[in-house]
Amino acid sequence: MSDLDDRRDYGVRSVQLALDILEIIAMSGEELGVTQIADQLRLTKGSVYRHLQTLVERGYLTQNLQTTRYHIGPRSRMLARLSVQPDLIHAAEPLLWDLRNTVGQTVVLSEMGARGAVVVKTVPGPSPIEIGVRPGSELAFHASAQGKILLANAPESLQKLVLAGPLRRFTDHTITKRSALEAELQLARKRGDVSAPEESILGLNAIAAPIFGEDGSCVAAIAIVGSIQFIQLETNQRTSQKLTEAARQVSNALGHRPAKDSVDAPAQAATIKQKIKRRARRPYQ
Repeated sequence: MSDLDDRRDYGVRSVQLALDILEIIAMSGEELGVTQIADQLRLTKGSVYRHLQTLVERGYLTQNLQTTRYHIGPRSRMLARLSVQPDLIHAAEPLLWDLRNTVGQTVVLSEMGARGAVVVKTVPGPSPIEIGVRPGSELAFHASAQGKILLANAPESLQKLVLAGPLRRFTDHTITKRSALEAELQLARKRGDVSAPEESILGLNAIAAPIFGEDGSCVAAIAIVGSIQFIQLETNQRTSQKLTEAARQVSNALGHRPAKDSVDAPAQAATIKQKIKRRARRPYQ
């Protein structure tokens, strides 16, 4: 290998390490010290520290001078705000709260990521025992309801790429056979929703429905998340109907107009806009 190749390889590893550090701190939900980060990455504190200092200098991380620990900085928060479609959050948020209040469970909004569904908004359920997914989490295409519904409505090229790769087994219920996943995706397209009982974590389930943009592409997914005791796609048709209706209304608010839409679509869109305005005038409860 030439010196140029060596430098390129080192540069790629350096970028990967910087991104790993950002993800670990963002996902932790708390400040982390250099030893904690190094232990998770199985690296020396020296190599991690150099990357931490660069990220602090660039504003992607901030160091607490009292504890010497690190947390997400202003530039990372700015990128997070810019990366999510503002129209999506604006259109979905009041409907997420309405759905949460109707079904009494946590409701999650996700966008398409490189390896799965990326959570961009979580509305926690009313139960004192909170079950949810932290914003920024990336859920595997094949092992989550959000991932499967996004993949089911994704371009064929992406579907082939995911189906051709190894499908990691998270639990004994994870779908790892290509033929079984293909059948699941076909059923999801036909039904308009899909579940993932205990496929990522034992005891948990989710039901997800797709959100479509003005150009007809699937841009996001809404999911109801909770204990498998309460979330069952096959037996709780009312919950499924409420979910798919909320997803349809968000799609309408984003300008999606399927050919089979009724002539009342403009009136429905106006109703959604009124809900958004009402929500904007009062804090969410």
